[in-house]
Amino acid sequence: MPFDRSATRDQVYSIDTPPPTVSGSLHVGHVFSYTHPDIFARFWRMRGKAVFYPMWWDDNGLPTERRVQNHFGVRCDPWIPYDPDFQPPAAPGKQQLPISRRNFIELCLRQTEIDEKAFEELWRRTGLSVDWSTTDQTIGPRARALSQRAFLLGLQRGEAYQAEAPTLWDVTFRTAVAQAELEDRERPGAFHRIGFTADNGQKVFIETTRPELLPACVALVAHPSDERYQPLFGKTVRTPLFGVDVPVKAHHLADPAKGSGIAMVCTFGDTTDVVWWRELDLPMRTVFRPDGRFAAQAPAGVDSGAYEQLAGATAYTARERVVAMLRASGDLVGEPRTVTHAVKFYEKGDKPLEIITSRQWYIRNGGRDPQLRAALLARGRELQWHPPYMRARYENWVQGLAGDWLISRQRFFGVPIPVWYRLDEDGSPLRDELVLPPYDSLPVDPSSDVPPGFVEEQRGKPDGFIGDSDVMDTWATSSLSPQMVSGWVVDEDLFGRVFPMDLRPQAHEIIRTWLFSSVLRAHVEQGSLPWRHVALSGWILDPDRKKMSKSVGNATTPIGVLEQYGTDAIRYWAAKGRLGTDTAFDPAQMKIGRRLAIKILNASKFALSLGTAGEVTEPLDRALLHRLAGVVERVTQALTAYDYTQALESTEEFFWFFCDDYLELVKTRAYGSDAASGSAQATLTVTLSTLLRLFAPFLPFVTEEVWSWGQEGSVHVASWPDPDELRALAGAAEPAVLAAASTAIGAVRKAKSDRQVSMREPISVLAVTAPQDFLTALSPAVADLRSAGVISEVKLTVGDTPSFEVAL
Repeated sequence: MPFDRSATRDQVYSIDTPPPTVSGSLHVGHVFSYTHPDIFARFWRMRGKAVFYPMWWDDNGLPTERRVQNHFGVRCDPWIPYDPDFQPPAAPGKQQLPISRRNFIELCLRQTEIDEKAFEELWRRTGLSVDWSTTDQTIGPRARALSQRAFLLGLQRGEAYQAEAPTLWDVTFRTAVAQAELEDRERPGAFHRIGFTADNGQKVFIETTRPELLPACVALVAHPSDERYQPLFGKTVRTPLFGVDVPVKAHHLADPAKGSGIAMVCTFGDTTDVVWWRELDLPMRTVFRPDGRFAAQAPAGVDSGAYEQLAGATAYTARERVVAMLRASGDLVGEPRTVTHAVKFYEKGDKPLEIITSRQWYIRNGGRDPQLRAALLARGRELQWHPPYMRARYENWVQGLAGDWLISRQRFFGVPIPVWYRLDEDGSPLRDELVLPPYDSLPVDPSSDVPPGFVEEQRGKPDGFIGDSDVMDTWATSSLSPQMVSGWVVDEDLFGRVFPMDLRPQAHEIIRTWLFSSVLRAHVEQGSLPWRHVALSGWILDPDRKKMSKSVGNATTPIGVLEQYGTDAIRYWAAKGRLGTDTAFDPAQMKIGRRLAIKILNASKFALSLGTAGEVTEPLDRALLHRLAGVVERVTQALTAYDYTQALESTEEFFWFFCDDYLELVKTRAYGSDAASGSAQATLTVTLSTLLRLFAPFLPFVTEEVWSWGQEGSVHVASWPDPDELRALAGAAEPAVLAAASTAIGAVRKAKSDRQVSMREPISVLAVTAPQDFLTALSPAVADLRSAGVISEVKLTVGDTPSFEVAL
């Protein structure tokens, strides 16, 4: 629904909608999580807020590249010239066709446009009430310009910087990977006991799962208090096979209880190696190329004869060869000891990460700045978390940061790093002499655009320039989603009306990436939080209680489910899943939701078939409206507190009571034409109108259909029910009247059910024995009770315990 641009900030409710990744198809888990913010949008719209509810598409990054590669059978080669007449293969072969970067990006844009149309169709069918006039792309010109502007601002303030350092590297995608994108996966491995030779000829044994890194060894490390190795500290030992003298060092991170208690430091086997290399000021011996294979030349000082057997090999092949060589030399002691251990992977990768030294771009995030870290922790405490316990995940992440945010990626379809470098007289880049674009020229692509003061003919030539070839991490763009959708820089009027936003809905597993990076960007750019509330959805689990995922292959597509059960039924199931809690894919819940929607239709048909004029005068009717006022209060409080599940449960519980008890009690009276009948008719009309509005955020289609039968306009822009108005209609209500009548009609139904007779079977006498206050409450409803139960006579007798005797 379009946003009212005249609304002031206090009249606005704004949502930072998650931009879905356009890389194939959605699964039912997306429908589940995207239903939740729509519930809040519909609620606050009915509460009179101008709801700012945009939709963007996340279409840059590796998922899109992978989809285009597989779909068209191509791969990007940035050295191939652009072909303006290029058409992808009609039938992609096994070997991917190399094409230019520009041609590859054009295919990415072409495919995402198709996917976005399919996504929008599904979201409309799901009932998302977003403002479809606000759609944009994270790879679109507006997003690229704002991402590059934020980068340049950070560069100006010293928050963005470039450095050459050990970097986690995915050998398949050939790109650097940030700490937030890591995941540990259990993999089989083996500890190999290998002997190094000390100066006195004695053997020093280490145990390692990566013997192939022996040519990259730069030291051995033991704990300072480990008496076994104190005599070796400050001395050297010689590596087997490769004949390099390496120092023996002391460091507190060495674990005396792990393996032999002394560790081999290589550049680099894992992140601990990086710490030791940096803190112990060790040399660098690089063996891996960016493709994950061993370099052709041995590092300085390494025996080239032994190393040549590893040149060009993968890590796996090199491991086999080194183990065979160690066996032959006698430096491998015993058989390898098999283990299962955690290995670091890029979350989208298929091979273990390596650590390669490379020049990358970083943004300071508190990993090395205690003052910034403290400020970001304070921001986390300002934020309203739903559920509250999720804040601990944010704090654990911030406190565990090991370094700054690595944002550069060696990929193609993304937001380019907006930087050029001057070249010296030999044509080598001067990394400290950056050429930057003016803000009004953004977005730019340094690989094809020319920097200020140069011409295209100077590209790659001595004394000319060269563009940075990297793109930004997708989170570097998505982290600015609150600013992008709010019009930062490009629409300051809109920005002032909607920012900071009210709500960020997202999944709990990306607290460390999207939520944290968004808080960081708003903190440095606006000096505030990006939003006031965050609502964190859980995962959808398959029947085996595993996370539903397209990559795993256990995902259920939503179209079939929507066709089978209907949108309202799926939204009902989604609303039954509490924030932060993993929820099973449960068709049984969807069936309940479908039955609820059908019951709303049927009950509404009955209520609307009667008259609507009249004044609420009867005690039973007044008691119902009094109870309904309490329901409205509880539902309103629950939705205000972001507890949509409690709100739905309260509404649903009252609705079934209304249908099962109240409707049955007043059905006969409502058909009349006297004042008592008018009271029932008015109560039914008010109750139905209230219930439709309470259900509207959850079940938008059935409520809109029923609303159209007797009301003008849409239920979704109708005012939210007011409990005070209901209490005014209820007047001097006695809630006990409704409770007593409900108990009595329930007892009658049970008695008939126990005797296995029809609910319309006449009863000659219903004898009610109960305390006086119960009988006093029941008395005004006796006529309705007789009609509902087909009872000839009701006898009321005072007694200690309520009992109901039925004579047919």
